[in-house]
Amino acid sequence: MICPYCKHAEDKVVDSRGSGVSIRRRRECLGCGRRFTTYEYIEVVPLTVVKRDQSREAFQREKLLAGITMACKKRPVSRQVIEEMATSIENTLIASDSQEVGYDQIGNLVMAELRKIDAVAYVRFASVYREFKEVGEFVTQVLQLQPDSKKK
Repeated sequence: MICPYCKHAEDKVVDSRGSGVSIRRRRECLGCGRRFTTYEYIEVVPLTVVKRDQSREAFQREKLLAGITMACKKRPVSRQVIEEMATSIENTLIASDSQEVGYDQIGNLVMAELRKIDAVAYVRFASVYREFKEVGEFVTQVLQLQPDSKKK
């Protein structure tokens, strides 16, 4: 660490304390003897999304929220549940230890969460994500939601 007063390159740490998301360190310059404070933060590496066309863009929580919100439009799903769903998906992606995630990984996580919350929102999202072209694809998706006891 370079002293902000005399520009000497050597110092010693006098005190360290955790303060939430950072570590506060009191340092003493070995050149001039003056003390100064530094803060250390964990560097968060941003996620990159690999899209269908193989282009890459930074992960945007707002886009994730917008997609889930659109699927849940006019459904009995609260904003809080949508926020929690987005946070859960984002945490899963961050925990994957990969800097790049595919659109399909994100889509599958959203579908798994929506399936637990609301079947109509799940089918809506699936229709856009999987690019349904025919009515039969909707029917197939809805039939997969039915428990085995109701199938004939």
